[in-house]
Amino acid sequence: MSSKNTNTKDNELKNIKPTTQQLKDALDHEMRKQEYKTTFAKTIGILVAVAAFSVLIASFFVKVQKISGESMYPTLSTGQIVIAFKTDTFEPGQLVAFYYNNKVLIKRVIGSPGDWINIDSEGNVTVNGVVLDEPYLTEKSLEPTDIEFPYQVPESRYFVLGDNRSVSIDSRSDVVGCISKEQLIGHVLFRIYPFGEFGIITNN
Repeated sequence: MSSKNTNTKDNELKNIKPTTQQLKDALDHEMRKQEYKTTFAKTIGILVAVAAFSVLIASFFVKVQKISGESMYPTLSTGQIVIAFKTDTFEPGQLVAFYYNNKVLIKRVIGSPGDWINIDSEGNVTVNGVVLDEPYLTEKSLEPTDIEFPYQVPESRYFVLGDNRSVSIDSRSDVVGCISKEQLIGHVLFRIYPFGEFGIITNN
């Protein structure tokens, strides 16, 4: 190939210039690359934040539980979803979640270790001689029970009852009995479903 032909081709290459559309397309391509990188970085940031938040939540919320059965009616009903908060202390009147036969049950704490519990024939509950005010009940009932009253709560255990007294199987029965601290999961305080009842669970 002659040097003249080579010089001609070199000049042709030097004279080739990108069109305005080509420049625009190249710019758009570069911008899309930058947008992708930005979106990817934001997504990773969100995932890290969600993971951190999940760990934080797990340190406070130990159990999300769907209600099955009507033993806690009218306070809780079948299908509702609640959250149990981790706690080391359990007070009378609190709703608690606990393990029983590989299931999670929810009842209300009535008596603490050492308390004397009595339930009369009309279903009135007394703790250490003081009649309980129970606005969360729609009906009082002694039954079902197979223990004798007055009854003293053993050490390191809690006496629990369901709010629907006539159907609840609870500490009145030898089948369940008083709940040990090891069985207790946490204080049931918050309802997350149905959304129309979202919020703190009240005793009224």
